[in-house]
Amino acid sequence: MSDRSKPSVRADYALFRTIQTRWMDNDIYGHMNNVVHYSLFDTAVNGWLLERGIIDIRRGRTVFFVVETGCRYFSELAFPDVVTAGIRVAKLGTSSVRYEIGLFRNDEEQAAAEGFFVHVHVDRKTRKPTPFDSVSRQVLETLSRTPKA
Repeated sequence: MSDRSKPSVRADYALFRTIQTRWMDNDIYGHMNNVVHYSLFDTAVNGWLLERGIIDIRRGRTVFFVVETGCRYFSELAFPDVVTAGIRVAKLGTSSVRYEIGLFRNDEEQAAAEGFFVHVHVDRKTRKPTPFDSVSRQVLETLSRTPKA
């Protein structure tokens, strides 16, 4: 999300997840309501974290909290579009990670929307930041990309 004037392209992302839009995603204006974009960001990233074993939402000793989010919109998405979410890790700290996500409409090359969110890795009981273990860090590093200017 470095150049605010133009959308990113698929090549800017490390991983892709496909998400089908739903009828209820459209608003009265006939396009996807802005709140749905944030839901797609969460679904794409957390689905990947679950599949990779980074989080266990029911029994894990640690969890992730979202502490910052943002989104820019470039073109409309709407049901029945198929959305491809491109994901990259822009910054990986000791206990936090900044994901950047591009939402691509059907087979389009440029993102219809781009967003980010910052996850903080915390102890489930104390709610205090907890450093990533070496396995989690290694998995997260596979998505590291420096955004193109």
